[in-house]
Formats: sequence, C-alpha cells, structure tokens
Amino acid sequence: MPTKRPGRYWAYLLQCADGTYYAGSTNDVAGRIRLHNAGRGAKYVRGRAPASLVYMKRYHSCSTAMAAEWRLKRLTRREKMRLALAYKRVKHGAPLHY
Repeated sequence: MPTKRPGRYWAYLLQCADGTYYAGSTNDVAGRIRLHNAGRGAKYVRGRAPASLVYMKRYHSCSTAMAAEWRLKRLTRREKMRLALAYKRVKHGAPLHY
C-alpha cells in the first residue's frame, strides 16, 4: 500500500479532442493523463482522446483535491474556458486581464 504524502495531490482540468472538458483529481497528473489517453482512465475521456492538460492546482490532502475537483465539475463551460486561458497565461508568464 502506498504511503500518503502531504501536498502531493492535484485537481486538474483536461480539454478533450472534441473540445469538452473533464475534471479530475490525482496524486500523479502525468500518469493519469497517460492513462486517460491510453483509454484506461475515466469512461468519459475514452471516446474523446487525446486529452490535454489545461489546468492543475496542488493541494495538501486528497480530500481537498477531491473537493476542488467537485468545484471544477460544477463550473460552466465558459468558466472552464476562462480558467484554462488564465492558467495558460500564468504558466507562460503573461499578465492576467479580466
């Protein structure tokens, strides 16, 4: 059984090949994306691969990452698009404009 490591949990948002979004949580983002794109992840993504990472945020516990995943799932499509765009800008050093 793997040991729990504080601070190593993530909530993430993928954009699927058909333009839809999928939210999840994990302790290994790269590994989870590989599983999704190999057809061994969530059923939702299986028919919509390849999926690309558009947002992720680190959390200190599994429960907080799962709560964040739930909140991501509740966002509208437009809100998910804005979040992905803001993340892309921050990731590449561009200033945020709302």
